[in-house]
Amino acid sequence: MAKVTRRSFVTTVGAASVVPAAALLTVTTSGAPADAATAAPAAAKTPSGAAADKPVYLFFNADEVLFIEAACERLIPADESGPGALGAGVPNYLDKQLGGAWGAGERLYRSGPWQLGTPSQGYQLPFTPGELFHTCLRAISRDLEASKTPFHEMSADNQDAYLKSLESGGHELDGVPSAIFFDMLLKMSVEGFFSDPVYGGNRDMVAWRMIGFPGAYADYFEAIDHHGVKFVREPMSLAEDGKGHIHTRQDIPANL
Repeated sequence: MAKVTRRSFVTTVGAASVVPAAALLTVTTSGAPADAATAAPAAAKTPSGAAADKPVYLFFNADEVLFIEAACERLIPADESGPGALGAGVPNYLDKQLGGAWGAGERLYRSGPWQLGTPSQGYQLPFTPGELFHTCLRAISRDLEASKTPFHEMSADNQDAYLKSLESGGHELDGVPSAIFFDMLLKMSVEGFFSDPVYGGNRDMVAWRMIGFPGAYADYFEAIDHHGVKFVREPMSLAEDGKGHIHTRQDIPANL
């Protein structure tokens, strides 16, 4: 949570090895839908300079969107290298994954017993990911009511300080240790930034362009006989059609 540059962020998370934990999901409507007029962020800029489409949130409500958008942008801020979390559509990725089968805990063991485990035992809470986010965001909203300043209206330094307090476990969020919520928020933000645009994030493949990743080419026939030559191609998404348009899928099954 120290001052973040794009170069240090990419180095820290090992962008080339990021694989979405919530891949192969189906998206369903869950939670209170956000009003499109109040929940959508200010128009982010794509690499071409055109205004990006404003997302329609199905999982997060309008108040939750304000926190999620601001928090994600502090975790992955825009800089001279390109857009940050908002410009890459990271909150949209979170909304789709938490509103789908993974967010509903389709693959989680849900029979208890529920007790504090060791780090090596992994996730030990009774909440599905979707329940965890709604629970924590409600608790955070109550926590910040005392300061009379919503998270999205704080200065960048104060936002960072609050996120650090979550990361250090300084809050109990209605049964969820804040460190667990922060860890999930950070990991999902990284996933949304680097995963294939088919899952709702990495808008315009901005993260892939930044690190030089070519994406999901079906074949490399033309490059087979070119040895010792740097491979340079425009990135391609799993969801890209013949005209180069990317279509976010909402029907990818969770249990192939």
